[in-house]
Amino acid sequence: MQTVYIISGPAGVGKSTTSSALVNAMANCAYISGDDVSHMHVRGRQKPWESKTELNLIWNNILSLTRNFIQNKMDVIIDFVTFPDDAQWFKDQLQDMEITVIYVVLYTNPETLLNRDQLRAPDNQMGERCIILLEEFRQLDINKKHLLDTSAKNTDDISEIVHEIMNNIQYRIEN
Repeated sequence: MQTVYIISGPAGVGKSTTSSALVNAMANCAYISGDDVSHMHVRGRQKPWESKTELNLIWNNILSLTRNFIQNKMDVIIDFVTFPDDAQWFKDQLQDMEITVIYVVLYTNPETLLNRDQLRAPDNQMGERCIILLEEFRQLDINKKHLLDTSAKNTDDISEIVHEIMNNIQYRIEN
């Protein structure tokens, strides 16, 4: 049975770092960067947080890629800002396939988040957008079972974080 891992959280929280480490811990998997999928739309692209149409396009493309990889017996790691409703929609779209969907929302405190954002390449820094997304996640009252606090973690702890994601069934999205 294949597993789809959705690694979410605000910009700068460590989704890409965590996803890359998760990829390295697996034997046969595919990595889907939601940001990369988003940038496939070259002309006329809108910011997904400002356009429901754009966000739907991104999710439908991620869904198509995921189905393809699952049909080819691969686990899938999705790295994208994913809110609970999007994760549930995604799971529902895959209900005809025998898979497990793991949904993990990485979070940290605002100061740590801004510090991590500053470590990114200047073109990738999100600044205030990190805090806006952190607040959006906080206001959603996300089921705590999907939250993984990385406030006291750094890149030296990545294998511990990956182990937690791969082995803790609390992150599963149930039907």
